[in-house]
Amino acid sequence: MAGVGVAGNLMFIVLAMTQMLGVGTTTLISHAAGQKDRDRALLVFNQSLVLSALVGVLFLVAATAIRGFYTRALSADAATAVLADRYLGWFIPATAIQFLMVAMASALRGTGNFKPGMVVQTSTVIINMVLAPFLIFGWVTHRPLGVAGAALATFIAVAVGTVWLAFYFRPHESYLKFMRHDWGPRLGLWADTLRIGLPAGAEFSLMAVYLFVVYAISRPFGAAAQAGFGIGMRVMQSGFMPVVALGFAVAPVAGQNFGARHPERVRETFRSALILSSVVMALFTLVCQIAPARMIAVFSRDPQVLAVGEEYLRILSWNFVASGVVFVGSSMFQAMGNTLPSLISSFVRIAVVAIPALLLSRVAGFQLHWIWYLSVLAVGLQMVLSLLLLKREFRLRLGPLRPAPVLTAPALGDSVPSS
Repeated sequence: MAGVGVAGNLMFIVLAMTQMLGVGTTTLISHAAGQKDRDRALLVFNQSLVLSALVGVLFLVAATAIRGFYTRALSADAATAVLADRYLGWFIPATAIQFLMVAMASALRGTGNFKPGMVVQTSTVIINMVLAPFLIFGWVTHRPLGVAGAALATFIAVAVGTVWLAFYFRPHESYLKFMRHDWGPRLGLWADTLRIGLPAGAEFSLMAVYLFVVYAISRPFGAAAQAGFGIGMRVMQSGFMPVVALGFAVAPVAGQNFGARHPERVRETFRSALILSSVVMALFTLVCQIAPARMIAVFSRDPQVLAVGEEYLRILSWNFVASGVVFVGSSMFQAMGNTLPSLISSFVRIAVVAIPALLLSRVAGFQLHWIWYLSVLAVGLQMVLSLLLLKREFRLRLGPLRPAPVLTAPALGDSVPSS
């Protein structure tokens, strides 16, 4: 558990990079779709594939080079470091392939077509779940691979998902298609994509910093404490999936209406998403208050692991509603093409946690739950700041917006779903 948890921290680096590319792609395509400019949407899609492939290769090379140093720096002991290194042997190539899958799914979301990405990505999770025990424990093959088998299952699932998703762009009537003549580097368009996506990607980089701090501070508490935190964090991430999915929907829907110059529809999207996220996260908070130990016990019966994981969920659940508000606000910033305010609020949150945590870790009698209470405070501050910045963004970007007549219409069969 600890080894996979340490290795899994690298996923937030991947999320930062894919978010950077995916957010820029979704925003630019949604604006083009709202303006009925298919040629622009096609160009953005194909350029995003080229850029994502390039970044994926660079990540593969860099992550492989620092793999050993990374696992030794964060692991509580040598055995954990060895297991983390084995896991990364297949996990790094899996995440490198994922860059293309995220680019294609983000492009489809930009047109308002959520179903393919949902079907494929859900299927990859199922494939991963089915393959994992066969490869980990050597069922049928009688060749157990341990943690390396878990990562290999992920690699196979992501590879299948990437190829599968590519077939959605093959039909002649597809709104977005692979266009080789659009594959030549367009540095200006890459700059536009990164300008929008970079702050969003930096948010996940800050989360990686937070996790690095927590794992570094938790090393003296042993592998059980790291495992308890790792399990608790993944249970929390699972509960956040409905809000993450909602955020994926909010950005392109609001983005298309922003591109079509319908400010009231943009505001209505925000209000609806805010209500939905608050209800879902309030229910998840209730579950984590009632039965946190039962959720941790699904993955480990170790008393120390249970204690750390239960305490983590019970405390952190008090900020779930605020986290949902932050997710929705972040999606709205993406929709309007300015993700810098979201980065600012994330930076404040990480600063409020990381700096005091490092200082408190030197105090006699320091306990891990001090960091969890800091996190609750920090997310509350982030929510308030996000709402204030979003109110300002609405005033500046939606205030001057007026519906404009559509001068051109897409060809038959090329229309995108209405917003």
